[in-house]
Parts: sequence; structure tokens; C-alpha cells
Amino acid sequence: MAQRQGKITLWEIEVFVATAEEASVSAAARRLDTSAATVSQQLTNLERDVGAALLNRSERPLTLTPAGEIFLRRANAILNEADQARAELTMAGQGALTRVRLGMIEDFDAGVTPRLLQSMAEALGSSSFLLETGASHRLFDQLEARALDTIVAADMGLGAEGHEVHPLLEEPFVIAAPRGAFGGKPSLRDLIALPHIQYTTRHHMGRAIAAHLARQNLHFPQRFELDSYHALLAMVAAGAGWTILTPLGWNHAPRFQEAVEMVPLPGRALTRTISLTARRGILGDLPGDVAARLRPLITELVIGPVTARAPWLDGALKLL
Repeated sequence: MAQRQGKITLWEIEVFVATAEEASVSAAARRLDTSAATVSQQLTNLERDVGAALLNRSERPLTLTPAGEIFLRRANAILNEADQARAELTMAGQGALTRVRLGMIEDFDAGVTPRLLQSMAEALGSSSFLLETGASHRLFDQLEARALDTIVAADMGLGAEGHEVHPLLEEPFVIAAPRGAFGGKPSLRDLIALPHIQYTTRHHMGRAIAAHLARQNLHFPQRFELDSYHALLAMVAAGAGWTILTPLGWNHAPRFQEAVEMVPLPGRALTRTISLTARRGILGDLPGDVAARLRPLITELVIGPVTARAPWLDGALKLL
């Protein structure tokens, strides 16, 4: 069989970029939904085709060689150009959008997300859909890694360079407490009397809550730090303490809503914004179209039901 001479493929480049960014062959394989053996073979092919070693494969985690550092800059530019070409063909009506890769925060996965996917499937009959749900910081990582093209997540102050951003919802942080425990708006003395069940600081939202309390020099006794809305609200419903979350988090666990009520967060207000963020120029008008489809769904499935149960949130929980 004749040996190929310098015939670099986009697939080789995509595998190399994923491996360089993940610093692991197995992690790159998971990201690309392929096998570690395939990733390893593609890397071998690429190094043969460029005539240079690009990765120090004996190191853990993997590192780039000097040649790999140079090639990574060019590789990213090549992949960006390929994405732009696909987008221009789609926008010009010369190509079909065959796959939509969408990330959604867990807060929407029970109600809003299924309705959105149904609506998009009807509008884009020839497209297939890849959906990733998770915490906002993980979705942004996937967006930066080109594993997703569009995400709906909490703003994290990362800036909009290379992205288009469509704000969707602003919501305040609230106290979730055993129903009737505080008789309305709690005082600091009320909060100190019950344990604070903390949302994990391993997530961006937990860190934002912790920083907000620290700025006000507020310190509450706590025994638990959890990363699940259901686990948090189950413990609150059982009377184990109170927590700080958002109306979306409370709405995400309806089985506990009879036993858990939302009351205003004392002291300074803390809010967050949920936005649709997309890689700029890749999907044409689709990000704006998805945002337009989301807004009435958010009104119907989130704002309406939540403000009906907690009228004091009317105006604070709002569409953008």
C-alpha cells in the first residue's frame, strides 16, 4: 500500500485539538464520541502527515511538543474556517443544517427543554439533535471546546468575545425554607436558628452565593453541602434546615413544593441572568430563532406557575 504524503484531514485535526485541550486520549474519545484506539490512530496519522511529533504521549497528562504548540494555533484556525464555510453555505441555502448541538441547564430539563426540542424538530425536519444537560460552567466548557454550538446557561461573566448572546430570564436568589418556618420574610436571627444547607461551591452558582454572603459578612452554621436541587429541597422539606437557590431551582423539584416555600433573601439582592449563548457566525439565524422559541415557553412553564405560587416574585422573576 502506498504511504500517504501530507494528506491532512479535518478529522485528524479535530482529534488533535480535542486531545490537546483534554490532555488525554480517553477524554478526547469521550468528547468526540469515538474510541480511544481511533483517537490514537488519527494522532499517529496526523504526526506522520505533518512529519513531526505533536504530543508528548508518555507524559500524564499529555503535553504538546514545541511543534504541537505551533500546529495547535493553525489547527484552531482551520476548524474555525471550516465551521464558517458550513455556516455560509447553510445561510445561502446551499446546504442543510444536519445536526444541532444544544446544551441546556438542568433547571429547564423537565419542562422547557422537551417542548423546545419538539418545536425545533417540527421546524427543522431534516436535522438531528444532540442535547447536553448540566451545570452552566460545564456547558460553557463544552461550547469553548466546540462540542456544542449553542447553550442555555447562567451568565458567568466570561465576556462575549466570539459569541452571540441572547438574554432570556432574570431571577433573584431566594430562601427556600420549611413551609411556615419563618412566617414570611426571615430575619438574620431566624436564619441562624436553623442550619444552612449549602449549594455546592464546586459549581458557579454556589460560589456566587458564598461570595454574596461573605461580602455582607454573613456566616451561618451548616453541616451539609449538596449539588442537587432535589437533595437540597428534600432535606429542607424534612425540616433539616434552609437553603439559598433560585425560583428555577425550586420549580425544578415540584414534589417538594407543598412542603417548601420561597421567601425573600434578606440583605442585599442577588440575581442571575439566564441567556442563550452561541458561537458567533456558525448557525446563522438559528440562535435568535431558538431564543424566540424559548421566551414564550419560559413565560408559560416557569414565570406563570412560580409567580402564581409566590406572587411577591412578580416583577423580580422576569423575561428579558
